[in-house]
Amino acid sequence: MNPLQSQRVLSGMRPTGQLHLGHYHGVLKNWVQLQHQYHCFFFVADWHALTTEYENPQTIAPNIWDMVIDWLAVGIDPEVATLFIQSRVPEHAELHLLLSMITPLSWLERVPTYKDQQQKLKDKNLSTYGFLGYPLLQSADILIYKATQVPVGEDQVPHVEITREVARHFNHLYGYESNYESLVDLAIKKMGKKNAKTYQQLRNKFQEQGDNAALVGAKYLVETQQNLAVQDQERLIDYLEGTGKTILPEPQALLTPAARMPGLDGQKMSKSYGNTITLRDSPDQISRKIKTMPTDPARIRRTDPGNPDKCPVWQFHLIYSNDEIKQWVQTGCRSAHIGCIDCKQPVIEAMQAELQPIRERGEEYTRKNTVREIIDEGSIRAQKVAYQTISEVREAMGLNK
Repeated sequence: MNPLQSQRVLSGMRPTGQLHLGHYHGVLKNWVQLQHQYHCFFFVADWHALTTEYENPQTIAPNIWDMVIDWLAVGIDPEVATLFIQSRVPEHAELHLLLSMITPLSWLERVPTYKDQQQKLKDKNLSTYGFLGYPLLQSADILIYKATQVPVGEDQVPHVEITREVARHFNHLYGYESNYESLVDLAIKKMGKKNAKTYQQLRNKFQEQGDNAALVGAKYLVETQQNLAVQDQERLIDYLEGTGKTILPEPQALLTPAARMPGLDGQKMSKSYGNTITLRDSPDQISRKIKTMPTDPARIRRTDPGNPDKCPVWQFHLIYSNDEIKQWVQTGCRSAHIGCIDCKQPVIEAMQAELQPIRERGEEYTRKNTVREIIDEGSIRAQKVAYQTISEVREAMGLNK
């Protein structure tokens, strides 16, 4: 068993309807890889959508199913990853409520995207508690599954950092068990005599000599013990470091490569700009959209030389074309030996080849009408994990009845 598969990854997307190439290259291709490396939970963030679309909630439901079909079409495997809808798992909301009792208001106000989004969405009234608290809801989304990794771009790292702070604060307030020592002893015995002895030796080397290599080795030993429950592993790692029980583990940001997908007008691809190619556009739609793209404004006539660096089409060549075609474009455009339609054809062919299997799988899932069953099953699996966490949180906070 790959040790990474015992670690959990949590990621979600707001339901915005059919997805485009920007979503594919920026997020979904990474999800397809991660699902085979980690225990992944991918969710539809419909409650998050309400923070900005609370006046138009009727648009959310149809967008959910279009988006999930696209997830499946690109290769997200519901047999490997857990796919679910946020609002189907009410434990998200309960943990959000409980965390809101201990989270200082200033922590939420300093999240960089809070003021940025208010500026970008001036046409909406975002002076709401829900909008202010959405970073904490994100934290609850992560912590309810005890996710160890959260795939984000650099601009989203502050959201993971506030989650770490909230988890640390919660554990400081509530992370003590009355029978902690006996539970640790039981967990050590489960490792077997040989591993238990190695664990104790490594723990002593770290605590007595400050040997960080011993700490790393002991953690690896614990994490690779398949007969230990997650709670046992957490206790033994906490015991190594001389702390109490970690009820809510601090997640790590899993930085993803920056992938800026250009739109048809050269700006970032975005539905709000009307410059997208969706994952299920037909070959004719793709061809028409690319052929009508603007090009170098200085190239008015076919015989005028152009500059690819000033042409939005060149940005697509950087993504889809090999070195030979790129050189052909650079030379042919600057010398006017090729026209703009000639230049666009390799992009059209490469894009159609990439999207054809995605479109076919999307059509298959639409015909089968199995998407709701996949989400139903995934939501049940997700809730089982979430219920276990919220039970531990209630216990720690003295809320058991």
